[in-house]
Amino acid sequence: MELTALDFQQARVKQVLFKSRLRSVLYGVREAEPSLFALQENPLGQWLNTVLKPQVGPRPEVAGIERLLRQTLDTGQSLVRQHQRGQMEEARAGLEQIERLASEIDQLLTAVERSN
Repeated sequence: MELTALDFQQARVKQVLFKSRLRSVLYGVREAEPSLFALQENPLGQWLNTVLKPQVGPRPEVAGIERLLRQTLDTGQSLVRQHQRGQMEEARAGLEQIERLASEIDQLLTAVERSN
């Protein structure tokens, strides 16, 4: 089964979902659940393991996406800890880091999609 543009669009939506959940935690709308930062429970992490890796195999772009996703989750968790210590503005400003990482992930997704 070949990967389609829809598969890659779904991956991008999963990334937006994480950013939305993180933002809602940092703005006090919801509580941070530990699963939010677990790679195995992250929708994009699950997609990597169940869809992308089986289809394209061990490629540098895939390893890069996984590395950046781990960095995104770690950064998000750090921002939540900052928020919990009362550093709300600093934590919210840290969303910029999440956006940069997301942009790098998107570039790698695009590279895999084009070579697919």
